[in-house]
Amino acid sequence: MLVDSHCHLDRVGLELYNDDFGRFIAATLDSGVGRMLCVSIDLESWPAMVALVADYPQISISVGVHPNDKERREPTPEELVKLSQTPKVVAIGETGLDYFHGKGDLDWQRDRFRRHIRAAKAAEKPLIIHSRDAKSDTLRIMREEGADAAGGVMHCFTEDWPMAQQALEMGFYVSFSGIITFNNAAPLREVVKQVPMQRLLIETDSPYLAPVPYRGKPNQPMYVRQVAECVAALKGLTLEAVAERTTENFYRCFADAGAPIQ
Repeated sequence: MLVDSHCHLDRVGLELYNDDFGRFIAATLDSGVGRMLCVSIDLESWPAMVALVADYPQISISVGVHPNDKERREPTPEELVKLSQTPKVVAIGETGLDYFHGKGDLDWQRDRFRRHIRAAKAAEKPLIIHSRDAKSDTLRIMREEGADAAGGVMHCFTEDWPMAQQALEMGFYVSFSGIITFNNAAPLREVVKQVPMQRLLIETDSPYLAPVPYRGKPNQPMYVRQVAECVAALKGLTLEAVAERTTENFYRCFADAGAPIQ
């Protein structure tokens, strides 16, 4: 079984499935992907996301507000803790810092990140952390706020080995997406080689970042197989070994997801 540890199922286009979400999920499960984590990016669309996946035990969810959009409603740590008690919620996020898209004074991003870390610690839920072009500040805030007490994952990792190593030292997992299959991702593939298998996760970040050979097309969870195949080639492992280990890692990282569904 494969696990897509980070996707946005409420944003995946359903044109290939006659706009039928149930049909889409059935096809995903038939492809060998047995668990998905549907990740929140704002509170405005969160109730609809919760309702969309409510009837599917193979789908877990998170709650949080992405760092990219300043205009999103800002949650308090207390609100995030309360929402985290909703059935199926296994994590806080995605949260973090994005200096690639963010411009000007980004104190609001850093404040938002701190609130999420405090909520994760209070709720005893792991964090899903997004970091782009913000290595030093991401790690600094993680240390200052004691993010290691919550743990979690550095999602869609695109930074360098020194950052990955420091995150690993804080007890975090490192997750790789279809980016590792891109022709221009040779440095990132070197990072994949160095991250221990017991701390590695795979994801699609659907509907974004489709792997080769689907690059440029809408992504979907079944394409996590291509990510797993790339990891297997880089690590000198079988696809089955990567699937087994990353599935085990998922259930360790997101303990509230329960046991795999047979």
